[in-house]
Amino acid sequence: MLRDIALASKVVNREINKAGLIDIMGAMGTQNTGGEQQQKLDVLANIRFTRALTKGGEVCALISEETESFVDLNNNGKYMIAIDPLDGSSNIDVNVSIGTIFSIYRRKSAVGQPITEQDILQKGDEQVAAGYILYGSSTMLVYTTGHGVNGFTHEPSLGEYVLSHPNMQIPQDGKIYSINEGSSNSFSDKVKKYIEHCKNSNYTARYIGSLVADFHRNLLKGGIYIYPATAKDPNGKLRLMYECNALAFIAEQAGGKGTDGKGRILEIQPTSLHQRTPFYVGSANMVMKAETI
Repeated sequence: MLRDIALASKVVNREINKAGLIDIMGAMGTQNTGGEQQQKLDVLANIRFTRALTKGGEVCALISEETESFVDLNNNGKYMIAIDPLDGSSNIDVNVSIGTIFSIYRRKSAVGQPITEQDILQKGDEQVAAGYILYGSSTMLVYTTGHGVNGFTHEPSLGEYVLSHPNMQIPQDGKIYSINEGSSNSFSDKVKKYIEHCKNSNYTARYIGSLVADFHRNLLKGGIYIYPATAKDPNGKLRLMYECNALAFIAEQAGGKGTDGKGRILEIQPTSLHQRTPFYVGSANMVMKAETI
C-alpha cells in the first residue's frame, strides 16, 4: 500500500509542479462533500490515488474528501484507507506548500463479503498506519506504522523516496502557535485565553493555512496547531476520518498529543464519513496547556 501511495504521490507531485504551465489550476466549478469549491487538482489527485490503490489490490474500500460515500474497490483487499488526496489545494494558485493525508485500517468483515459500516467507521486507535506527503520546496513522505515516525525525501533524479528523517520526535515544548486569528471573535473564552498566554509568553505566530505544512513545521520545531470550534463551525472544520486521525496518530508516535480540546482524537467513535471535529495537535506540553488553561 505504501508503495502504491508513493507511486501516486510522484504522479501528483509532477502535475503540481507543472500546474502553472498547463490548464490544471483553479476551481472546477463544483463543490466537495464539505461544501468547498473543488479545485481541478483535487479531482485529478483523487483519481490518481484511487487508481493506484485499486490496481495495487491491497485496499478493499476508500474514503475520500472528494466523494460523498465510500468507494468499494471491488477486490479482496484486507485494508480500508481514508484519504484527503490534496489538502490545502486552494493554495496551489499562490504556490504555497500543500499535501496528501492518509489513514490505513484493517478491514473487519471477511474477505469476499460486502463492505460494512464496521469496516468504514473505525476509531483512530484502530489505525495500522498513517502518514502524509508534503509537496513543498522538497517533497516528503512521513508515516508511522505504530513504531515511531520516519520521514522520506523524494530524490527526483532517482525517482525514489530516501530515508532522511529517521525516528522523528516532536519537542515536548515549543514556541510556535498556529491558529487562524481572523476568526478570534467567535472563539471560546478558553481558546482566547490560550492565545493570550501564547502572546504573553512571546511565542511566535505561524499560520500557513495549509494543514500539512503547518503540522510538518511544528513536528520538526515544536509548536501547537489549533482549529477550534467557532460560531460558523461549532463542530470544528477539519475532518476526523481523513485529516485529524492520521495527524493525531503521527503526533502521538512522535511524542506529541492530538485532542479535540477535551480528550484524545484517537478515541472518538466516528458516526459519519465526513464528521468534523475541533483539533489541537502538536507538542505535548503545549496541547495539555491549551486543554487545561
